[in-house]
Amino acid sequence: MTRFLIIISIIYIVSAFYGFQGFKTLFRNVWFHWAYGLLFLAALTNFIIRVINYVPGDGVRGQVANAGGIFFAFLLLGLVFGIFLLLEDIVRLFVFGYNKIAGLSETQTQFFPSRRKFISGIALGIAALPFGALLYGMYKGKYNYKVLKYALEFDDLPDAFDGYQITQISDVHSGSFDNREKVAYGIDLINKQQSDVILFTGDMVNDKSSEMELWADLFSTLEAKDGKFSILGNHDYGDYTSWPSDEAKAQNLEDLKNLQKEMGFDLLLDTHKYLEKNGQRIALLGVENWGRGGFKKAGDLEKAKTGISKDDFKILMSHDPSHWEDIVLKDDYHFHLTLSGHTHGMQFGVEIPGWVKWSPVKWRYKYWAGIYEELGQFINVNRGFGFIGYPGRVGIWPEISVITLKKKGLT
Repeated sequence: MTRFLIIISIIYIVSAFYGFQGFKTLFRNVWFHWAYGLLFLAALTNFIIRVINYVPGDGVRGQVANAGGIFFAFLLLGLVFGIFLLLEDIVRLFVFGYNKIAGLSETQTQFFPSRRKFISGIALGIAALPFGALLYGMYKGKYNYKVLKYALEFDDLPDAFDGYQITQISDVHSGSFDNREKVAYGIDLINKQQSDVILFTGDMVNDKSSEMELWADLFSTLEAKDGKFSILGNHDYGDYTSWPSDEAKAQNLEDLKNLQKEMGFDLLLDTHKYLEKNGQRIALLGVENWGRGGFKKAGDLEKAKTGISKDDFKILMSHDPSHWEDIVLKDDYHFHLTLSGHTHGMQFGVEIPGWVKWSPVKWRYKYWAGIYEELGQFINVNRGFGFIGYPGRVGIWPEISVITLKKKGLT
C-alpha cells in the first residue's frame, strides 16, 4: 500500500505541475494560480490522510471513498491537461530541431504565445469534462434513480399472468449510502410502480449485516400484492472483509438472513416458490451466488428446480449474469426469464436509448445491462440501486426495472 501511495502521488504531482504551466498561460491572475495549487494539494492531502487511517476490512466507503473519488477526479484533470501540453511540447521540439537543421532564422520559426494559449484552452476544456463528470457522479448521479420499463412476450405464459408486473431491484450496497432523503425517494419510486411482486437480486450490503440496520425501516416499507422475494449476492457473504473468527463470519450471514426476513423479504436459497393467480401459477426460483472469474460458486440450480416441472413457466433470480451464460442457458428446463445484477454497468458509461450503450464492463461481461434474449430465453441485468467503490455514477444511473409479462396472441 505504501509503494502504491508513493507512485500514485508522484504521478499526481507531476501531472498537476505540468498542467499548471498551461494554466498560467490561460490565467495571469496570481490568485487563480494559488487556487489551482491549493485545490490540487488539498485533494492529495485528504486522500493520503484517509488512506493512512484506513482500517483494512472496513470496505471502501464513507470518507475514504469520497476522498478517493475527489483525488481521482483531480488526477484525471491533471493527466488529461498535462498530456495535451506534453504533446504540444513534443511537436515544438521536433519543429525546432527541423528548423535548426534547415538553417531557418528565429523570426521564421517563432511559435507565437497565442498558439500555446489556444492549445492550453482546448486542453483545459477537454480535461474539465471527465473532472466535472466524476464530481457530478458523486454528488448527484449516484441517486439519479431511473425507472426502466420492459414488456416481454412469451408463447407459453399462463393466460392469468398476461400483464403481470414485476419490479426488480438489485445491488443495494447499503453500506455506501450517505443520504437518507435520497434513498427514501428511491424507495417511494419503487412503491409507486404498484407492481404485483418485488424481486431483489442480491448484494444487500457491502460486507456486514450491520450496514443495513440504518436503512431497514425504509426497505421494510416496500410493498407488493404478491410479496417481495430476495436472493444473496457475492457481497452478502462477507468474503471481502476481515473477521475475528469463522464463527463471527457465519453469524453475520445469519444476521443478514434474519434481517431480510424482518424487512418482509422471502429469501430464496436454492429453492423455489409458486406465484398463483386465478388458478394458474408460475415458478419463481432463487439460487445463491454463482459467478465466473473467482466469484463464489455457491448456487445450486439443480436443487432449486427440484419439485418443479419442465412445463412450468419459470422466472429465475441469480445475482451474477455469468451464471445465465455458463449454466442456465444450457439447462434443459428452459428458464423463460432470469433476473440478475452484479455488474452495476461499472457505474460509468454512455447510454443514449436506441443509439449508444457502452461501458468498460462490457469487456468482462457479455450481458452487462438491460434485456438480452438467447435461445428463446430472456435475462434482465439490472444496473443496481446503490453503488460501491467509486461513490458515484456517471452515465449509468441507478435502476428500478419494471417488467411486464405478456402472452403472445392475447389482446
